[in-house]
Amino acid sequence: MNTNDYLALNFKDIKDYSDLYPQSRRDFFKRLGGGIIVCVVMSEFLAAQAQEERRFRGFGRGLPSDFNAFLRIDENGHVTGYTGKIEMGQGPITSLPQMLADELDTPLGTVDMVMGDTDLCPWDMGTFGSMTTRMFGPALQAAAAEAKAVLLELAAESLKVPQAQLAAKDGAIFDKEKPERRVTYGQLTQGKKIERHIEGKPPLKDPSQFTAVGQPELHRDGRAKVTGAAHYAGDIRLPGMLYAKILRPPAHDAKLKSMDTAPAKKIPGVQVVQDKDYQGKDLIAVFHEFPDVAENALEQIKADYDVPEARVDDKNIFDHLLSVAPPAHVLASDGDLEAGRKLAVKTVEATYLDGYVAHSPMETHTALARIEDGKATVWASTQNPFGAQGEIARALGFPAEKVRVITPFVGGGFGGKTYNQQAVEAAQLAKIVGKPVQVMWSREEEFFYDTFQPAAIVKISSGVDASGKTVFWDYDVYYAGERGAQQFYTVPNHRTSGHGRGWQGSEHPFHTGAWRAPGNNTNTFARESHIDQMAAVAGVDPVEFRLNNLSDARMVRVLKTAAETFGWTPAKAPSQRGYGVACGIDAGTYVAAIAEVAVDAKTGAVQVKRVACAQDMGLVINPEGAKIQMEGCITMGMGYALTEEIHFKGRKVLDTNYDTYEIPRYSWVPKMDTVILDAKDKPPQGGGEPAIVVMGAVIANAIHDATGVRLCQLPMTPDRVKAAIQKT
Repeated sequence: MNTNDYLALNFKDIKDYSDLYPQSRRDFFKRLGGGIIVCVVMSEFLAAQAQEERRFRGFGRGLPSDFNAFLRIDENGHVTGYTGKIEMGQGPITSLPQMLADELDTPLGTVDMVMGDTDLCPWDMGTFGSMTTRMFGPALQAAAAEAKAVLLELAAESLKVPQAQLAAKDGAIFDKEKPERRVTYGQLTQGKKIERHIEGKPPLKDPSQFTAVGQPELHRDGRAKVTGAAHYAGDIRLPGMLYAKILRPPAHDAKLKSMDTAPAKKIPGVQVVQDKDYQGKDLIAVFHEFPDVAENALEQIKADYDVPEARVDDKNIFDHLLSVAPPAHVLASDGDLEAGRKLAVKTVEATYLDGYVAHSPMETHTALARIEDGKATVWASTQNPFGAQGEIARALGFPAEKVRVITPFVGGGFGGKTYNQQAVEAAQLAKIVGKPVQVMWSREEEFFYDTFQPAAIVKISSGVDASGKTVFWDYDVYYAGERGAQQFYTVPNHRTSGHGRGWQGSEHPFHTGAWRAPGNNTNTFARESHIDQMAAVAGVDPVEFRLNNLSDARMVRVLKTAAETFGWTPAKAPSQRGYGVACGIDAGTYVAAIAEVAVDAKTGAVQVKRVACAQDMGLVINPEGAKIQMEGCITMGMGYALTEEIHFKGRKVLDTNYDTYEIPRYSWVPKMDTVILDAKDKPPQGGGEPAIVVMGAVIANAIHDATGVRLCQLPMTPDRVKAAIQKT
């Protein structure tokens, strides 16, 4: 069964779906027919993933230590890989098969992936943190190496030749002395169920042996997505299903005082439910077989709420956050700050601000739930199917194994779909009404219930000596967290301190969460803006200043590549050219960007004209996919840099659609030159987030170069740019 067939089964009439995909993996393989099952124990990879998972979420659970869940080879030689990761545009549906095919020595065209199905796939903490390639990829490769080792044993028995005399290629194993004597993987597995443990760990291939990895491949799902053939959670239909619309409060923590549902109940075919959710909160929903009728019925409900007093808003939020900030905890330090201050001939002190930002995925949170025979099946737009499984199980009072989450294509997440309220709502309502229920949030609901990037503050004090070397660096970050706060410039006396728990803090008026490269956008904006200010007071070209303060060879190489690609010529800022530079590290990837902007002094509008971006991400699995991610990061990054900001009063979100919340438009897209450095000698690193972290700083630095004004608050809206220019 290939990927397209698997996905198609999720979106058609699912009447016989359970017959094809039963509850247990063992039953699943029994019903699918012949094949090979490989039991693998990959402790070193599991330990690495567990360490990364704990760093991100504090979870101690990792991939199962003994399971046969990574891949299957059927009687036709077709390979199906299994992963708890999901596909939301970042490309693992293409890159993971490349990794699997190379390690298994089978043609790429014979490999497909089943993704994000909690009944079929190994446990996974979620698709975020740019961890798919660097954390799950090695585990998948190890499973493929184990599978090939099993196949070689089977082939030796079948061909009656020593195993050392055999070689594998293109999905078959042959006798090196008599190549015509060969047996295909499909022939070896036909009609058999073989479970074997492999003694020892087969070595993984050297990158020089790869034929699929490193080759540019267009995303496999690209055609389906651009033609509309791809299906998402909102496209799934089940017999007898109902569409639910839920009554929402006007502000977070508002209390329902009174309600009149009579007008809604008068609409033919409408069902109204008044209940409590598993947290004891009011759950009022209307149902109908047509979504527009359900929406109209919801509008007929009259409700009155007690709204909490508004004590904070988007104007005073930073003062509020500083007033409640916990004491500092030191993240990194070296040398003697006071000694460094005495060495400085020039110092720079500044405070940088960053507001709340919405994820704004194209597809809103959506889920369809069905409960039959004591088991819940939920098709959900989610970044973490197993997390959703746990949330749903707790809400329903079901054991986790009685909840199956299936993840179709996801229309964007950026960290916002790591929480699964819509899936829980659909499951609870399906249980109440006894029919399949779909919950699809409106754009207004998406904004209201989003877990925003947290507002954050960074305070920096630093100094340079007479030679232009940075001699001290004192860095305090409030609420953004430590990702990206680490200093990679060469500074003998430095301290980096954090206040608050990043996006997990409770000091905000509404929920905050991970936003693409969480915390790093804020930290890189602050650090790289400040580095530019230091270059200016030192009277040194911004690129030259960075190179003079760098000893990390990888960052030096990336920065020089970006400068060469852009055609940078040295000049002290502000040069009126509108050029800016910024460097960063995220998910193990080194990145540098140089941008050119034009600023309209009368309106404050900023146009990003071109961006050159270079990154070292280690071994590149799919260069085309990596380039697409870089371009997407550059485009999306212009949003948080220039316009995206949530306005609110107390716990009421004021931006609920794109009439007031502006995201990047097609007309904004600049000329982009992307370079991915050859680094096959290094393990593959993350590619879905790194290029976005530099966008705030590179644009801020370019605005300064063009106008001489320094913007220290994101986003750099036309009003803020205009006001800054008028002050000069």
